[in-house]
Amino acid sequence: MGGLKDELLKGIWHAFTALDLDHSGKVSKSQLKSHNLCTVLKVPHDPVALEEHFRDDDEGPVSNQGYMPYLNKFILEKVQDNFDKIEFNRMCWTLCVKKNLTKSPLLITEDDAFKVWVIFNFLSEDKYPLIIVPEEIEYLLKKLTEAMGGGWQQEQFEHYKINFDDSKDGLSVWELIELIGNGQFSKGMDRQTVSMAINEVFNELILDVLKQGYMMKKGHRRKNWTERWFVLKPNIISYYVSEDLKDKKGDILLDENCCVESLPDKDGKKCLFLIKCFDKTFEISASDKKKKQEWIQAIHSTIHLLKLGSPPPHKEARQRRKELRKKLLAEQEELERQMKELQAANENKQQELETVRKKLEEAASRAAEEEKKRLQTQVELQARFSTELEREKLIRQQMEEQVAQKSSELEQYLQRVRELEDMYLKLQEALEDERQARQDEETVRKLQARLLEEESSKRAELEKWHLEQQQAIQTTEAEKQELENQRVMKEQALQEAMEQLEQLELERKQALEQYEGVKKKLEMATSKTKSWKDKVAQHEGLIRLIEPGSKNPHLITNWGPAAFTQAELEEREKSWKGKKSTE
Repeated sequence: MGGLKDELLKGIWHAFTALDLDHSGKVSKSQLKSHNLCTVLKVPHDPVALEEHFRDDDEGPVSNQGYMPYLNKFILEKVQDNFDKIEFNRMCWTLCVKKNLTKSPLLITEDDAFKVWVIFNFLSEDKYPLIIVPEEIEYLLKKLTEAMGGGWQQEQFEHYKINFDDSKDGLSVWELIELIGNGQFSKGMDRQTVSMAINEVFNELILDVLKQGYMMKKGHRRKNWTERWFVLKPNIISYYVSEDLKDKKGDILLDENCCVESLPDKDGKKCLFLIKCFDKTFEISASDKKKKQEWIQAIHSTIHLLKLGSPPPHKEARQRRKELRKKLLAEQEELERQMKELQAANENKQQELETVRKKLEEAASRAAEEEKKRLQTQVELQARFSTELEREKLIRQQMEEQVAQKSSELEQYLQRVRELEDMYLKLQEALEDERQARQDEETVRKLQARLLEEESSKRAELEKWHLEQQQAIQTTEAEKQELENQRVMKEQALQEAMEQLEQLELERKQALEQYEGVKKKLEMATSKTKSWKDKVAQHEGLIRLIEPGSKNPHLITNWGPAAFTQAELEEREKSWKGKKSTE
C-alpha cells in the first residue's frame, strides 16, 4: 500500500505545483477539485471534509503542508488498487501540461509526452521536487534505443553527462520530455518509430506488459485455430482480436500451479505449446521456433516469479538500482568523512609545522641579533670574554643541532604526509576492488542459489521417482507372487484335465470298438432286412412292415389301425380294380 501511495503522490504533486501559479506553495480550495480526485480513485467523497479540515481558513489559500494531512486522511488512506491508473494520471497530466509543456516543436506527440510523464513518475526518486537521476535517464534512453532498433551511443551520453549542470542532481519531467522530444538521442528516426518505442517502453514499465504478439489459439468448443493478439502480464495472459486491444476475447489466469509444456507438431500445426491451468488447458501455435521458445521462457519465468512472490522484473530492477545508489551514496559519504578526517589531521600537522617554523625563525632572529652584538663588542671584550666566547660557540652548536633535528623531523613529517597520500590512493583502489569483489560475490551467490534451487528440485524429483520405483517394484512383486500362485493352480488344473482327457480317450476307444461291433451287426441286420422286404413285397397282401405313421388321420383296416394312409389305400383300390377288370 505504501508503494501505491507514493505513486499517487507524485502525480498529485505535479498537479498541485501547476496550480500554484505564484510559486508561493499555496493553492485556493476552489482549485483542488477533491470530488474529481475521489471519483477517479473510486473513494467515497465527503463534501464537507475539506471545509471542516480548513474551517479556520475559509477564504485563504490551502498550503501544501496543510493539504497533505487532509489528502492522507480522507483520500489516500481509503484508496484500494481497483481504480484506473491511466485515468488518474490523465487527470493530473491535464492540470499541469498546459503550464509546463514547452511550446517549441517536438519530435513526439502530446500523447507520447504524457507517456514519458508517467514513466518519469515511475523512475524518479522518492523526494521532492521530483527529479530523475542520470543513471535512470541512461536506463530509459537505452530502453527507447533498443525499442527503436538502434545502437546505444555510450560516448554521446557520456559527453551529455559531462555538459550536465553540476548544480542539479537530475532532470525535471519537462526537461526529460524536451530531451526525448528534441531527438538528440534518436537521430535518424522518424516520429512514428519514436512513438512506437515510447509506447513499447510504456507498456513494459507502466502497464506491466512482459511480452506481446500474434499467435494461433485452438478453440475449446469448435476446436478451430484462430489468430489472436496475446498480452502477457505478471499474473494473466489476455488475448484480443487484434493489437489495438479493442475486442478482448478472453483471459488465461496464471498462478503458481500453472505450467507450460512444449508439444510436438500435429494436425498440420507447428511450434505448438500447452498452458495448463487449474480448470482449463490452452493449445497455442507460435509463428516459428524462436517465438515459441521466447513465449515458453517468458511464461515459465512469470510463473516462477508468482511462486516466489516476486514483483515484475522491471520493478525489481528499479528497486535494485535505487538500493545500489543508496549504497554508493553511503559509501561516498563515508569516504568523504574519512577524507575530512584526513584533511583535518593534515591541517593540524600543518599548524604544528608552522608553529615549529615560527619558533625556528624566532630563534634564528635572536641568534642573528646576538651575533651582531657579539661582533660589535668582540674587539672590546675579546680578551675579557674569551671563555664566554667558547660558551657561546657551544650554545650555537647546540642550536644548530636543534635546527638540524627539527629539519630532520620536518622532512620525516613531509615523508609521512606523502605516505598518507599514497595510502589514500591505495585505499581508494582497495575500495574499488572491494566494491567489484562484492558485486562478483553477489553474482556468484545468486548463481549458487539458482544452482542449489535447481539441484534441490532435481533431488526432490529423483526422490519422487525413487519412491514410485519402490512402489512399482512392490506392486510387481505382489503381482508376480499372485501370478505364480495362479500358474501353480493352472498347472494342477491342467494336470487334472490331462488325466480326464486320457480317461475320455480310453472311453472313446472303448465306445469306438463297441460302435464297430454294433455297426457290423447293423450291416448284417440290414442285409437280412432287405431280403425280407423283397419277400414281403411279393406277398404284399399278407404282411406289411410296421413303420411310423403319418401325421394325417389314422385309418383302420383289416390289417389293423394305422396300417395305411388314405392315399395308399386309394392306390391299392385302383390296383385291385385293375386286376379285377383284367380277370
